Amino acid sequence: MRTALVVGTGLIGTSAALALVARGVTVHLADHDPEQARTAAALGAGTDEVPEGQVDLAIVAAPPAHVAEVLAGAMRRGVARGYIDVASVKGGPRRELEALGLDLSSYIGTHPMSGREKSGPLAASADLFEGRPWVLTPTRDSDTEVLNLALELVSHCRAVPVVMDADAHDRAVALVSHMPHLVSSMVAARLEHAEEAAVRLCGQGIRDVTRIAASDPGMWIDILSANPGPVADLLTDVAGDLEETVRALRALQSADDAKRIEGTSGIEDMLRRGNAGQVRVPGKHGSAPRVYEVVAVLIDDQPGQLARIFADAGRAGVNIEDVRIEHATGQQAGLVQLMVEPQAAPVLSASLRERGWAIRR
Repeated sequence: MRTALVVGTGLIGTSAALALVARGVTVHLADHDPEQARTAAALGAGTDEVPEGQVDLAIVAAPPAHVAEVLAGAMRRGVARGYIDVASVKGGPRRELEALGLDLSSYIGTHPMSGREKSGPLAASADLFEGRPWVLTPTRDSDTEVLNLALELVSHCRAVPVVMDADAHDRAVALVSHMPHLVSSMVAARLEHAEEAAVRLCGQGIRDVTRIAASDPGMWIDILSANPGPVADLLTDVAGDLEETVRALRALQSADDAKRIEGTSGIEDMLRRGNAGQVRVPGKHGSAPRVYEVVAVLIDDQPGQLARIFADAGRAGVNIEDVRIEHATGQQAGLVQLMVEPQAAPVLSASLRERGWAIRR
């Protein structure tokens, strides 16, 4: 691939453009808002000038509701040898294009499984997709050349290609992305009018659950409008679990021993089902999840503290598998949780203590 046209210079489009430019591809940028395209160009994502001839690949990064319209226009103008979109739903746009009578041999629907809570070109990054799955949904009619161009794009973005059926993809993202976002928003909504004293008690758990609720509502309306059925089906199941959980909790309030036992059993069943589902979430590098030991280190909120910890861990010969930071409420301090292999935890703890770090048990 030597040339590409990115239509839609938000987070995903600009990030893909930045990655392509870094690999030596000439990228042209277009957007319904010319100012946004100019911003992306100023960030080094390419040029907002119209390409003089046909480009190798057109990448449509428009909202799901507009993907088919934008693709159809580009395909009718013949702006590229191949066409892909990066919308978070795949079945709907393809059916819309089929209804328009277009030859879809030059088109493949794709979806990079990566993003941020922030949107727009200023939030973009060339490494946004690195190590993340990038779903491709070719059909038997897809041209091999276009599939190769799509795979080249994924490679340039250092993502991991995953081939799926379009409708299977939409059911999958409803489960792992769209439904969780709504549930996160529902939990976060409980905080809107909560007492300040209660909110000040927020810890890492509530931060984890509500993090994705910070995303742009307008963007999510577009996404959910394109995939409402599978999401509604999943939320129906969640609603059933909520009803059962509420009944179990009410039973725990009862003075009747039998009802309390029944309530305990119901809550335990829900928690165990949660355990069983959580262990299926892929771990580091997409491998099976592993259990790590946590070494908790108390640090001051000052520049260079994290760098010192990581350097000292390296001197101890210990690899940090993951890290989490929990900030202390009302204090300029925090707790850094270093996840390491179980056999490495005693070594790291002893080494950090020797170097003056406060280890929390």
